[in-house]
Amino acid sequence: MSRIPGPANGERGESLIELLVALTLLGLAVVAIVSGLATGVVLSDVHRKEATAGAEVRSFAEMIDKTVAGGGGGYVACATTGTYTSGYVPPAGYLSAVTAVAYWTGTTWSSTCSAPDTGLQKLSLKISSNDGRASETLDLIIRKPCGPAPQPACT
Repeated sequence: MSRIPGPANGERGESLIELLVALTLLGLAVVAIVSGLATGVVLSDVHRKEATAGAEVRSFAEMIDKTVAGGGGGYVACATTGTYTSGYVPPAGYLSAVTAVAYWTGTTWSSTCSAPDTGLQKLSLKISSNDGRASETLDLIIRKPCGPAPQPACT
């Protein structure tokens, strides 16, 4: 009986090419998994910041609305973007601003106020995160309060 020639004892196993291909495939799989996890973490942070900014822009609007509705000088005729921001403090990591004020002319909104003020203003509010990943805006329409004391008389 004759033996079939085969590899010597020192030549059994995988070749260098096979090992390199296997390591490359494993490396690609690890990179894909780590990239997916990193993307998930970043998106989670973005969604959290967007939710916070959305809630805060509504809180900002409520603060302005309560200030104006309270009378006693809450409504300011021909207000500017810096008029209604003094009572609101955004949470750490966020910025708040009134980005624009429009005035009702009786038929349309105008960016310039003509005397006398008609008693309606549209404020564009914005809350954004310091890192720029999240930003929420809201338009708030306020009216000059009137009625029984302490409110001024309706005109």
